[in-house]
Amino acid sequence: MSAQSVAEYHRLAVDAVWKALAAVTDPEIPVISVVDLGIVRAVEWREDVIVVTVTPTYSGCPATELIAADIDRALATTGIGKYRIETRLAPAWTTDWIAPAARERLARFGIAPPGRSAADGVRAVDTSALSRRSAETIPCPRCGSERTRELSRFGSTPCKAQYRCEDCLEPFDYFKPH
Repeated sequence: MSAQSVAEYHRLAVDAVWKALAAVTDPEIPVISVVDLGIVRAVEWREDVIVVTVTPTYSGCPATELIAADIDRALATTGIGKYRIETRLAPAWTTDWIAPAARERLARFGIAPPGRSAADGVRAVDTSALSRRSAETIPCPRCGSERTRELSRFGSTPCKAQYRCEDCLEPFDYFKPH
């Protein structure tokens, strides 16, 4: 195989992997993929092995092993012989990595997408980020009202908070920024 053919094969293989990974949905939020969520950080060739680098949403996420297994199954469908999944914890995942289209799908699904990351500009431990943010307005993903209130700092998963709309009276999850 010529160098040009190898380069073309590598490019096509990487494209195929990205496409396969885009079909792997988050097990807790099935309307967005692990690519949309920003968990997949890189797909690259290293020697004769394709390496997929992932960053979990947080180190204690209970879905991390399931996501890795789903990614492994997706990679197996690509026909690529040698591949490896690597976990990278730094830099830490942030909600800023969620794709804009995924934020829209979250809202249509009934989950208020995250606002500005709590980590923006934070260089040292800032305990004020741990307190409730009463000044923050979280619009209802169902009716758009800004008259909402937090019911619980923790929702259906640790990365979400439970809110209720004061206008349509519907409860909803808010994907907490971090």
